[in-house]
Amino acid sequence: MKAKYQGWRRIAYANVYSMKGFIAAWKDEAAFRQELVALIVLAVIASFFPLTTLDIVLMTITAGLVLITELLNSAIETLVDRISPDFHQLSGKAKDIGSAAVFVALVVFIITWASILWPKIL
Repeated sequence: MKAKYQGWRRIAYANVYSMKGFIAAWKDEAAFRQELVALIVLAVIASFFPLTTLDIVLMTITAGLVLITELLNSAIETLVDRISPDFHQLSGKAKDIGSAAVFVALVVFIITWASILWPKIL
């Protein structure tokens, strides 16, 4: 199938669709809002610590990982609900696996941030 738009127009439309996705996630997904606000607050707190460039990069990557995983989990949940609002074992399994992915991302985030900030607190 040939792309509807090509070149710069395709990139422009891709950005529009991405912004629509962010707006939908902010509007409809409480977990996304909570995680984004928490990450912003933690970033402000972290800015008071003496951090190396590597510290900042690792902390930013793991924060991004949490948001990416939450967005993908929300997309999975939305798609599953679109297919059928009725409970189905496989639908529940898909949602649970998406939730597990978010959990893993959060654990990686916590371990990374704690290992960077904890020694600076002591």
